[in-house]
Amino acid sequence: MFENILILSPHTDDGEISAGGTISKFISENKNVFYVSFSSCEKSVPKCYAENILKEECLKATSELGINPQNVLLLDFEVREFPKDRQKILDKMITIGRDIQPDLVITPSSFDTHQDHHIIYEESLRAFKKSSSIWGMEHPWNNLSFRTDIFVELDESFIQNKINALKKYNSQSFRTYFDEKYIRASAFTRGTMIEKEYAEVFECIREII
Repeated sequence: MFENILILSPHTDDGEISAGGTISKFISENKNVFYVSFSSCEKSVPKCYAENILKEECLKATSELGINPQNVLLLDFEVREFPKDRQKILDKMITIGRDIQPDLVITPSSFDTHQDHHIIYEESLRAFKKSSSIWGMEHPWNNLSFRTDIFVELDESFIQNKINALKKYNSQSFRTYFDEKYIRASAFTRGTMIEKEYAEVFECIREII
């Protein structure tokens, strides 16, 4: 159904954490997947790493999922400061949309409480609500609740690709949600809800068929 798929990741790694298995599945189906990260979070990088480490790790991670490096765009908006740049973010989304013409946009959900994530959600509505289906990603640590509208069934290979991709983020390995046990448990839980081995879930924000 979808051919041009745009992942809007507020920060490097958000897209892979919440939709890595789905991205891997789309790639296996020969879909055109485009990935945009709006910040590489230099202020949050552990001091033992170079400031640009997350850009390097993101390129490795998205490549592990099978995304063409030419389809990866890494922007430099300042982490936790998206609200003051929302017009520039919207302008960038509109330009990207004109170039890519996505029929599916995967963005943070309407339930996400992180200030940067919420700006990406709101501006993606303005940029794509008339042209694209829009799915909201699940970030449980940012959500007070979530609406499980869309289930993407995944097999072991897609989950393993997601795990392998997230392992490229050595600088973030201390975070709980990078743990393989969490990744598998989350996908297993969502799969159980539809009596499948694994799944990722999304909020249906807009569906155009």
